[in-house]
Amino acid sequence: MLAKTLRNGLGCMMATVDQLTRPAKTQRSAEAQAEVNARAAKMALYQFHGCPFCIKVRREMHKLNLPIQTRDVNKDPLAEQELINGGGKRTVPCLRIEHEDGTVQWMYESKDIIQYLQSQFGSL
Repeated sequence: MLAKTLRNGLGCMMATVDQLTRPAKTQRSAEAQAEVNARAAKMALYQFHGCPFCIKVRREMHKLNLPIQTRDVNKDPLAEQELINGGGKRTVPCLRIEHEDGTVQWMYESKDIIQYLQSQFGSL
């Protein structure tokens, strides 16, 4: 119980520091940002608010100016069930990507997610 309380408190403190120290957002033309927004609408990040790996991914999303929906699986039982049913496990962060052909990919690991986002949106 003490460990969980300490972990949650530390996570919230890290999330607050992240909010205060985020880098500037990528600036794009209105047309380019509209394209990014359309592509980002087909994604969702399953996460915990205070998870350090989730914070890293959200920080990169902010930097790349990506309006990807976040779903906190600790606070939303429906999101938790979607993650388990779709991705196969209750591990965060997990990026749900709906591709143009209708297939859905569930990407785990913050490093892989950040690398994917940079490759898809870093040059736009």
